[in-house]
Amino acid sequence: MTTQAVGFIGLGFMGQGMAANILAKGYPLVGMAHRNRAPLEALVAKGATEAKSPREMAEHCDTIVLCVTGSPEVLAVVEGDEGIAAAGRPLTIIDCSTSDPSVTTSLAARLAVKGTTLIDAPLGRTPADAAAGTLDVMVGGTDADVARVRPILDCFAGRVIHTGPTGTGHTMKLLNNFLSMGYAALYSEALMLGRKAGLTPETFDSVIRGGRMDCGFYQTFFRWVLERDPNAHKFAIRNGFKDMSYLAAFANAEGVANPVGAAVRNSFALAVNAGRGDDYVPMLSDFVGAANGLK
Repeated sequence: MTTQAVGFIGLGFMGQGMAANILAKGYPLVGMAHRNRAPLEALVAKGATEAKSPREMAEHCDTIVLCVTGSPEVLAVVEGDEGIAAAGRPLTIIDCSTSDPSVTTSLAARLAVKGTTLIDAPLGRTPADAAAGTLDVMVGGTDADVARVRPILDCFAGRVIHTGPTGTGHTMKLLNNFLSMGYAALYSEALMLGRKAGLTPETFDSVIRGGRMDCGFYQTFFRWVLERDPNAHKFAIRNGFKDMSYLAAFANAEGVANPVGAAVRNSFALAVNAGRGDDYVPMLSDFVGAANGLK
């Protein structure tokens, strides 16, 4: 059993399963509550300890995993008044959030001056996979740094893919989410058009499921469409909009046209501005249907 303490900030849908797996694999775990204390209290009951601030956590941990919403939250946790950097200790930060790659690389450079290493390790798959320890992890960092944190990543990952230097993990995550949010927008419009023509979601599914257009994302999406399972894919529409906005900024920085990305972003923007941002991504199909006169 290792004695290295691992800190974990961001015990949301993904984070609570990840943290539980780190603890179960023998790492002393230090957690921190945000709005909802229940996930932290469940971990404490299994042997974890609590830090009251990121700074306090950094005073006791050599490695801290972040699983927060995006770049603004990462910057607040790391560089805020009571942030990780305020502890003044060299350590390793593993950022599993979906962040803006340009923010990640600039933050990594600032931290390196202080002896702290930032590794970007965003996630693929679902909260169920986080609990099962079968997430996909895209890791940006040097070979040596990735090898050093690999045992921690393996606690909650089924696949770990080293994408290149710091920042490339978050870049790959944006591309991954471009595909998945693109699928969500396509499925939603296709279902709406089909229903306008008299085709039921069940008929649609009978053609797609098991064919070349089937995939894991399709299956979790359609668990909501057909079974109304609210836990099928617990990823908020507002987070999809945030990720597509990061993609737009990335495309602008590269000076390239990204017309499909803009269309996908607009689908999510419409839902967010209609007050549906807290709905989960498969529920975009309901919004698109209702916006076109369907019940």
